[in-house]
Amino acid sequence: MRAVRPVAFDRVRAVYLRDHPADRSHAANSNRDGDQALAMAHALLGSWSRVRLTREEVLGVVLPWHLSEGGGVELVPRSGLTVGEAAERVRAGGAGMAEANPLCAEKLELFRRAPLTPVYLSTRPVPHSDYGDLRVRTGLIHLDGLHRMIAWELAGRLSPGEGVEAFVAGSPVPDPNRHPRPATARTGDPHP
Repeated sequence: MRAVRPVAFDRVRAVYLRDHPADRSHAANSNRDGDQALAMAHALLGSWSRVRLTREEVLGVVLPWHLSEGGGVELVPRSGLTVGEAAERVRAGGAGMAEANPLCAEKLELFRRAPLTPVYLSTRPVPHSDYGDLRVRTGLIHLDGLHRMIAWELAGRLSPGEGVEAFVAGSPVPDPNRHPRPATARTGDPHP
């Protein structure tokens, strides 16, 4: 992950609402929910950063429970999945998954072709029932962009050399005051 810079919450929210208007008319518009998730993350963690994520980091983002836009099959169980695991679940489910979850399938198809836009993440789960049973409690946790990240992976749009822009609530980068062990030190060495 490459940190670009700290950013004010007002700016994060403005970019979000520009790309995801709450009043946009389409089936299962969840943009109000996304806006609320951003506000919860801000209240919980207080600081935001704009970062660039590698493909591997996007695939490792933890997703909360998702019932596939009211469909018949959970896309993400209450314990959570990573973006990579959810993409594999969609691949394995094939046409049956799409038939059981038509709105979710429609969103995935739309985002396979749509422009890449920033995703919104947190370093801890927000206080919402969809996040209550997550096994992973720290790391990169989804706030908004579930369908986009999965669709980008399914369409092969997450190339290793390209980065994905993200806004992250909390501290996404290691503490610069923490001194890692020298690269020459090995576990068990008497003098690290």
